[in-house]
Amino acid sequence: MATVILVRHGRSTANATGLLAGRAVGVGLDQIGRDQAALTGDRLAPVPLVGVVSSPLERCQQTAQFILDRQTGAPHAPVDLDLTECDYGQWQGRLLSDLATEDLWPVVQSQPSAVVFPGGESLAAMQARSVAAIRRHDAAFEAEHGPGAVWAAVSHGDIIKSILADALGMHLDLFQRINVGPASISIVRYGVSRPSVYATNTDAGDLSWLSNGIHSGDAPVGGGAGHKAP
Repeated sequence: MATVILVRHGRSTANATGLLAGRAVGVGLDQIGRDQAALTGDRLAPVPLVGVVSSPLERCQQTAQFILDRQTGAPHAPVDLDLTECDYGQWQGRLLSDLATEDLWPVVQSQPSAVVFPGGESLAAMQARSVAAIRRHDAAFEAEHGPGAVWAAVSHGDIIKSILADALGMHLDLFQRINVGPASISIVRYGVSRPSVYATNTDAGDLSWLSNGIHSGDAPVGGGAGHKAP
């Protein structure tokens, strides 16, 4: 299969003030978030992306644009509603410090699979739609560009955590063990027999080794020799 680079949006104005933005409109990147997104774009510049798929929310589209601006080609750049933020319902727009006093908060921390946000979405439904979207795009990019294709998906923290949990074979109840920082990069390749996770939550480092794609096979016993230089 192709290789997907999972990119969380850079720091938003809501992140900076401790608000749970959810799907609220008009929440963009602050200056730190723009700097973070620019660095992510620079890291991905040596990698010829065949696509940059984004959540429709402003902070993700801004982050995606920093990536697109640094690509020498013209990657396909669709927006996918299935990669949008979780619908937090009545929690949207509230301070995280206030939400931490709610009875549902410890359930979110310890048993996410049981969580349905009041007036909103369940975390299980969020994971199901986002994983399905990633696998759908991944198959389409491979069909068009071949198994060496590399593409990016720009989305949100809980979305990416749930995708990584699925790729790692973890129950959703363990997904809070995964951290995904603003503008971070995680890398997954869906193979014939299983997904392979090549990186999680990175915000620095050379990615030029991805320029030739990842050629999958059996997992090397002992860890193998690592990535070849481009």
